[in-house]
Amino acid sequence: MKFVNYLEKITGVGVYPMISLIVFTLFFIGVVIYAIRTPNETVKEMENLPLDNEN
Repeated sequence: MKFVNYLEKITGVGVYPMISLIVFTLFFIGVVIYAIRTPNETVKEMENLPLDNEN
C-alpha cells in the first residue's frame, strides 16, 4: 500500500498543511518584528560578544 492511500483515509487531512503554513508564517513574522524592535545598543553588544575577553 502506498503512502498516499494512508493520507486519503485521514479525515480532513488538507487542514494540516494549512495549519503548519500559518504557524511557520506567524513564527517568521514574530522573529522579524523582534529583530526590528531590538535596540541598537543590544545589537552592538551582541556583535562584540565573541571579541570580549572579560569572562
